[in-house]
Amino acid sequence: MSGHSHWAGIKHKKAANDAKRGKVWSKVARMIIVAARAGGGDPGMNLTLRYAIEKAKAANMPKDTIEKAIKKGTGDLAGVSYEEITYEGYGPSGVAVMVETLTDNRNRTAPEMKKIFERSGGSMGTSGCVGWMFKKKGVICVSQDKADEDELMDLALGAGADDMQTSDGVYEITCAPSAYDALVKALRDKDIPTEVSELSMVPDTTVAVTDKNTARKIFNLMEALDDHEDVQNVSANFDMADGLLDDM
Repeated sequence: MSGHSHWAGIKHKKAANDAKRGKVWSKVARMIIVAARAGGGDPGMNLTLRYAIEKAKAANMPKDTIEKAIKKGTGDLAGVSYEEITYEGYGPSGVAVMVETLTDNRNRTAPEMKKIFERSGGSMGTSGCVGWMFKKKGVICVSQDKADEDELMDLALGAGADDMQTSDGVYEITCAPSAYDALVKALRDKDIPTEVSELSMVPDTTVAVTDKNTARKIFNLMEALDDHEDVQNVSANFDMADGLLDDM
């Protein structure tokens, strides 16, 4: 399975772990604050905020916590100012990695990102070194036992999806960011549960990974980056054989 969707699935399982939930809430709260500050506190008029609120609900964030984050973004409550910075680099076997962050101190975050890359056998690059390999897309994964393939494809394409593929026990649906909201609603209206539902950086091409040792190194890099409090999303262009990470 390709890097963007495989890692999204791993993150979904991690978010369900109580030990990780506090960190997930903190990251989503930052997303809500930044979205509300940029486009206002009305999710009906602010698509980015609506997406952030959906992520918060998926992480079981309490309603009052969501509302406080919105108020911090609109200035109704005092809050920290966050800056959006994307770091780019290479992992083991030359895998391209994109790291989207929200930070209140870039002088702290940059060297910490560099250290994580190097500790895991990779290297952080300059801005634009791998960004050209990725495009922002909506990524939605539905378990194969939750929907009929033909019916799901008809529904997805009718709602604006670009493509649907089958891999590692799930149907992976991709769409343009502008179609994401309508696609999520179409699935929800049909009571089709999703394993993953997010806007993600999707690679145009992938690097095949078949060696278990290399897979473990890539996994360790992705996990270390994703665990950092400033990191919102991590995307990569690895393509691993199904089951290669089953025991990690």
